[in-house]
Amino acid sequence: MHIIVTGGLGFIGSNFIRHLLLENNDLFITNIDAESYASGPDNLKDIEGKKNYQYFKGNIQDYDFIESIIKKCKPDCIINFAAETHVDRSIHSAQPFINTNIVGTHVLLEVALKQNLKKYIQISTDEVYGSIESPHKFTEESPIKPNSPYSASKAGADHLVRAYIETYGLNGLVIRCSNNFGPYQFPEKIIPYFISLALKDKKLPVYGDGLNVRDWIYVNDFCSAIKLVLEKGRNGEVYNVGGSCELNNLQLTKAILKKLNKPESLISFVKDRPGHDRRYAMDPTKIQSTLGWKKKYDFEEALNETINWYKNNKEWVERRTKQPITI
Repeated sequence: MHIIVTGGLGFIGSNFIRHLLLENNDLFITNIDAESYASGPDNLKDIEGKKNYQYFKGNIQDYDFIESIIKKCKPDCIINFAAETHVDRSIHSAQPFINTNIVGTHVLLEVALKQNLKKYIQISTDEVYGSIESPHKFTEESPIKPNSPYSASKAGADHLVRAYIETYGLNGLVIRCSNNFGPYQFPEKIIPYFISLALKDKKLPVYGDGLNVRDWIYVNDFCSAIKLVLEKGRNGEVYNVGGSCELNNLQLTKAILKKLNKPESLISFVKDRPGHDRRYAMDPTKIQSTLGWKKKYDFEEALNETINWYKNNKEWVERRTKQPITI
């Protein structure tokens, strides 16, 4: 099988490529990435020499470029990880999110349809559902109610995928996941950001009252879910993936500080951001019951591994923190 991965130098994309290639020798992966601020070739330095891997630098908004790669490679599947993902950045400037997440997805869908690909997989997010009150959880039938420019752009992309499935018969599906964490995550996201700050004994800025709840999943567990959908997922379906690990931001911050032996006095409450969703919670029953997926890592184990990775890769972090980070 030949798979094109878009956004494969980013956080989840690079982890997914590594996950596949370390387990399978019968796959060939072509990676396309624009090398934006949150991605870089060093995320897959250990993969570069593999015979069943190749990389092209390019933007998914460039129709001619994408079409030329698809015609040349004749892949079986596209998995689209390419996206602008940071909510705070979308609040400051929504245009890049519209361009990449909607326009870019449209280009991929057009080319996938015209080249008659066997499968198109869109990587989405729980944030398209908006916020949900306890004890309820998002199912695949939950209404789409995005509350930030980022989540609205991802919802728009999801709707485009559905439209291409229903109107044109595209062999496509969507995977929506809860908050990922792990190695190679750009340190503007809360876990690597707070690890980096705590290691330098700097204040950790917590929005509002810190009680916004997120459902956390280790990136390797999400990669295993994507692999299952690639192998067994039914065309036209949506699959929710969650870690069943709900923590509010204050609990998460305290857990990071405790593991680093840092005082809670480093916590600094700051003004909440506009449109801040109160709670996300995913119901993964469908992917568990129909495809047999289950997570492998518990939160404590995964957080330990993540902290150790950032401790041991300070140069990687420093290269990225030279750029401004918004919270």
